[in-house]
Amino acid sequence: MAFQDFDEITERRRAAKEQTFKRRVVTISIVSGVALLALIGAGVFALVSRAERHQDAATATAAAVPPGDAAHSQKLIKAICNATDYSDKCEHALGQAVRNRSTASVSPRDLLKMAIAAAKDELHSAFNKTGSFKFNSPQEKAAFVDCEALVEDALGELDASVSAVLDDSSGSFSTKTPDLNSWLSAVISYQQTCIDGFPEGKLKSKMERIFKTSKEFTSNSLALVTQVSSLLSAFDFTEFTPRILQELAAAPSPTRAPDLNSAVSLDDYGFPSWLQEDDRKTLTTNYEKPTPNVTVAKDGSGQFKTINEAIAAIPAQYDGRYVIYVKQGIYDETVIVAKMMMNVTMYGDGAQKSIITGRKNFVDGVRTFQTASFVALGDGFIGREMGFRNTAGPEKHQAVAARIQADRAIFVNCRFEGYQDTLYAQAHRQFYRSCVIAGTVDFIFGDAASIFQNCLIVVRKPLENQQNIVTAQGRTESKQTTGIVLHNCHIQAERKLELVKNTIPSYLGRPWKQFSRTIVMESTIEDFIHPDGWLPWQGDFALNTLYYAEYSNKGPGASIDKRVKWPGYKSVITKEEAQQYTVQNFLQGDWVNVKVVPVRYTLNA
Repeated sequence: MAFQDFDEITERRRAAKEQTFKRRVVTISIVSGVALLALIGAGVFALVSRAERHQDAATATAAAVPPGDAAHSQKLIKAICNATDYSDKCEHALGQAVRNRSTASVSPRDLLKMAIAAAKDELHSAFNKTGSFKFNSPQEKAAFVDCEALVEDALGELDASVSAVLDDSSGSFSTKTPDLNSWLSAVISYQQTCIDGFPEGKLKSKMERIFKTSKEFTSNSLALVTQVSSLLSAFDFTEFTPRILQELAAAPSPTRAPDLNSAVSLDDYGFPSWLQEDDRKTLTTNYEKPTPNVTVAKDGSGQFKTINEAIAAIPAQYDGRYVIYVKQGIYDETVIVAKMMMNVTMYGDGAQKSIITGRKNFVDGVRTFQTASFVALGDGFIGREMGFRNTAGPEKHQAVAARIQADRAIFVNCRFEGYQDTLYAQAHRQFYRSCVIAGTVDFIFGDAASIFQNCLIVVRKPLENQQNIVTAQGRTESKQTTGIVLHNCHIQAERKLELVKNTIPSYLGRPWKQFSRTIVMESTIEDFIHPDGWLPWQGDFALNTLYYAEYSNKGPGASIDKRVKWPGYKSVITKEEAQQYTVQNFLQGDWVNVKVVPVRYTLNA
């Protein structure tokens, strides 16, 4: 394939991302400065009531610190850094950035840009320190190669985030937050994935120390995005008046993302706004197969006999969606849809007819990250009526069938088969509808914002010394907008497990990382799930900081009477809390009213 130099393609990809924001975002620096001015604590702004008689007091408070004054900038920094988990680092980094400016006047948008830029600088500096590392094994060297690619992706997405903040096009800041949240959450995930790739030992510990600050800086950036977006979404600013300031002063400091239920009116069914009209047509219930750009057929009836040949033929520059039709057959090849290959659709003749398969595994010396039979890296990937397998077997332990890093990835009527670590939902926003996912240990894992809707979750028989765990979610920072949601799914045992279900415990999930988040709602859970429901990872690790919840499930395994009593487990959540994990809210998109499509935005009832 005659692809251009990778750096040039990366720039084009970034430019394309920036272009998507054009026509959507207004200049908000002044109004956001006004908004966040109201958050400054005691000694800066006094909280005033909404009554008209306090209007003069609010005006006087605002005038006490002129917006262009250096003291104003420092107090503004302190105010917005209060929303972060690492406020000292936030204040230091932003204070230094402001001192390096030619003017002391800053807006909150300026500070957000500085925070993201500081995260990028810290990540770049951290990775530069690895140049002197000596590798004591082929495994360490191979892990470092993976790390190089992951850091490259992280730096690219930090660049895209800075560009989004700087964009002055028409629209509102809230239209930027879904992308910013996705990209910055992924940056944290990339760094953790880099660390996880190294075998236990001194070098892995050193990598953890090196990336500690850059992960914290990125977490701070995420906190600032949420704060700015939440506050601006609550008010309609047309001009800076004492009355507006009075309203702001009385408003509470935002602590969570806005509830999109109150802001969007839509039917129960529809598509995300980022999906183009042609793409929506490919996902309708009355599915008509799109005209392919190329056809793959093992019998020679297509242009190519292998999927990799078809992928290699994708033009370096292509407008619109590139469609690959995979005819019936088992394709034993490692397939990678590269990062520069955006908006690719791959569809087959059926999830049990058109199958990508492989057998790479951890026991044979392959890193988990590299065991996948199929990898989707390019944003906007759509998979339909395809099967993805890893046939290494349970005795080979970690063996991934599919690794999905692509942002805004959609899989419909697909099948993912393996044992341990079947589906690696690695990063970004992902939606799975009417899919089958089968496995044993941690077989849905990763750190994406992923929703599995109307899916069949099949738990298989593991090795005799193993327990089954459906999910292992990997959120490492509390500000990441990631998690695994099983909505309206059916969780059942395969026949081989059903025969021995009383001797092999099976669980809904366990915390892979400190802030692991998994929600099972409106799903059917069969009786093979252990009454505890959830399994610790090791000791009391993450039991206080995880977020696990069940809502309105049914079936003999859905009883919460004997569930775990961890501080982070929510045995009862309200409908309003559950709504935060629907497609409408959790995937952070605005949605259009298109009916007869296989997506449900809201809860069933």
